[in-house]
Amino acid sequence: MHEVLIALFVVPLAAAVLSYIAPAKAAPPVSAVAGTASFGLCLALVPAASAGAQHALGAFLRLDALSEVFLLATTFLYATTAVFASGYLHISHLAAGRRYGQLFWGGFNLFCAAMVAAPLMNGLAALWVAVEVTTVVSALLVVIDGTDEATEASWKYVLIASLGLSLALFATVVVYYAGSSFFAGSYNLSYANLLSGAAHFSPGAVRLAFVLAVLGYGTKMGLFPVHTWLPDAHSEAPSPVSALLSGALLAISFYAILRYFQVTEKTVGPAFPRAVMAGFGVASLLLAALYLLSQRDMKRLFAYSSVEHMGIIAIGTSFGAPVAIFGALLHVLAHGAAKGTAFFGAGSVARKFGTKDMGVVRGGALLLPWSGTMLVAVVLALSAFPPFGIFRSEFLVVEGGLSSGRDALAAVLVVLVTVAFFGLSWFTTKTMLSAPAASGERAGADEVPAPGEVSIWIVVAMVAGLAALVLLGVHLPSDLTRLLRDAAGQILPGGAK
Repeated sequence: MHEVLIALFVVPLAAAVLSYIAPAKAAPPVSAVAGTASFGLCLALVPAASAGAQHALGAFLRLDALSEVFLLATTFLYATTAVFASGYLHISHLAAGRRYGQLFWGGFNLFCAAMVAAPLMNGLAALWVAVEVTTVVSALLVVIDGTDEATEASWKYVLIASLGLSLALFATVVVYYAGSSFFAGSYNLSYANLLSGAAHFSPGAVRLAFVLAVLGYGTKMGLFPVHTWLPDAHSEAPSPVSALLSGALLAISFYAILRYFQVTEKTVGPAFPRAVMAGFGVASLLLAALYLLSQRDMKRLFAYSSVEHMGIIAIGTSFGAPVAIFGALLHVLAHGAAKGTAFFGAGSVARKFGTKDMGVVRGGALLLPWSGTMLVAVVLALSAFPPFGIFRSEFLVVEGGLSSGRDALAAVLVVLVTVAFFGLSWFTTKTMLSAPAASGERAGADEVPAPGEVSIWIVVAMVAGLAALVLLGVHLPSDLTRLLRDAAGQILPGGAK
């Protein structure tokens, strides 16, 4: 399995180089093949990840059940987004168009390579470097269209994310300091090393490091109050980039927080890190639920939905019950598939109608019979309707909250998720299920778009996303169930190794 692990690390990097130097027409299939291959390699590693920690390239790469969960979410989005982007992008054959394609596809694969690398890093310092690379590359992708709004969103993203990652770097330094007395000299920040000595670390230093890590990586995860870059960046980035930001990057940032959670739990016990996660989770969910009621921009709506779901995941982790943590990790997978598919649908609508303004779009499901209808379905999935995976994961989270005696917090979760549903349902009713506007009724438009899909590849990508959501909701494969159970065990007291 070492060779498979190395291949998973190398394939996206090779695709980034090939996409940059290859002819423009070759970049989309190269990216789609690389994404599909990465997902296939990740699936092949599921049994090995459940069996215990795997290493490659010495101790540089490390895979365990927890990291494998996040790799599954990332590589699935890598594959489906590459397919979607092949149909979404309309790149001219002129020099400017070829340059745009070169920068987009090279940056796209490099962004995915950095997100794949992050869970494979064997230590907090290397993990920080990988997350920092995702910031640099994704900021360039946000601004690639060159509009004033995209430029402003990218600068805002860079400034806020850089501040957050400065806090995360400080958290790394504080953790190193916390263990220096126990290790009596220099030592590396590998996970096994940290967890073996965490019980002897300075409690005060570890508490500080955890709060800094939640604030720092929480910036990239979209937690309140450090979420402010997220709606602008998701709205102004090209839709393939928005899908990766929401479905994969936020999850990778949560993965980084969980690595600090493991150390903190071993040093000071579970009460403190759970309380911190609960506070940030409720605040994020409350803010998102209220903002979802007042959005007009389709992509901003889905951006605030991402804040909502990150809040749900944080609250699920705070419950501490095995079933709740299992549900939170399942939610990572389900949200990745759902939010990627939602942005695919939003991209299709934006291409069809020439706008993201939900006050203008009418009759989406009739004019886009496949992608429009699937967008309605994925909005229902994001609202936790059965038979989709998010229904199952949120049910498990609430069940865990009740079983752990956190009835009030579980009730708050249910109420706020219900409020968020009203915002999403308004979008569905007004834009997708309404009758198409008559000619001349759309502001700024001379005629209603003709029925028909923008691209077959958009439909293919959305079908894959919805199929994954149904699979996660109806029947979890046995290997995946075992993986999620093992990963949840690593987060529980006494489980991290």
